[in-house]
Amino acid sequence: MKTLISVVGTTGIGKTKLAIDLARQFNTEIISCDSRQFFSEMKIGTAAPTEEELSQAKHHFIGQLSVKDYYSIGQFEHDSLELLDQLFKKYDIVIMVGGSMMYEKAVIEGLNDLPEANDENQEKLEAIWQTEGIEKLQEMLKDLDPEYYENVDIHNQRRLLRAIDIIWQTGKTYSENISHDKNPRNFQTIRIGIEAPRETIYERINLRVDKMMENGLLNEAKNLDDLRKSQEGRTLASLNTVGYSELFKYFDGEWDLDFAVSEIKKNSRRFAKRQLTWYRKEENIHYLQVGYSEKDFNGLIEFINEQTKK
Repeated sequence: MKTLISVVGTTGIGKTKLAIDLARQFNTEIISCDSRQFFSEMKIGTAAPTEEELSQAKHHFIGQLSVKDYYSIGQFEHDSLELLDQLFKKYDIVIMVGGSMMYEKAVIEGLNDLPEANDENQEKLEAIWQTEGIEKLQEMLKDLDPEYYENVDIHNQRRLLRAIDIIWQTGKTYSENISHDKNPRNFQTIRIGIEAPRETIYERINLRVDKMMENGLLNEAKNLDDLRKSQEGRTLASLNTVGYSELFKYFDGEWDLDFAVSEIKKNSRRFAKRQLTWYRKEENIHYLQVGYSEKDFNGLIEFINEQTKK
């Protein structure tokens, strides 16, 4: 039985380092399931692995798309499974890492057979989004399915449109629609999490945002501003990403820079809270503490080796 090790945890917790440590330990490669690190124009604001980190282990699904490209979770599931088939011919163990919960779920469990988008529903929802903003869609989803609202990327209007459409079509919450059994996988998954007290997580997020600004996040966002203002840009879910949408309001003169940065921190902390809510419900995650020692890491390797022998 081949093994996928899935490294999970909140934003800013240190998943990239652990994934690289594991890839080097098992001499294997890494699949990213961070849906925003797919975009080449968003390296700084999504904390994509640096060139130095990429040189330490081969990564897949990092910067392979433009923000202009449409790429669904279904496409990611298909492409990841195809890649895993290839990688498992070379390796007994492959690493996956990322904090996009539904993308991880798509790979390790599979997506449900949901109905196709309903054109009439989509038109209604698009009109609501255009006239009342993404906040209205967020409010609608929170009323219809509070459980999914706590887990979804609420800044991704496509995800909101899709969930509300499915709820309207089926008369069931989106959470109910995706709770059924999926296609079995021909590999086992070992899920490894990194955890820390919430105050530590929030402090790490605040420091990371400051570091992103030092590393050029403002210029990175500015390079996307013209596209954002175009007709094409108005429909791109990729541009409704924490770290960029706040700076766009600074460019528009709605906020000053200090406030925009504080909002990036606040929205990043909110996303981390949703991640914590999601992972707390999962019962099959083996946890390391943030800032793990060499002894902790060696204990993790022993645990993985035991699991792969079962």
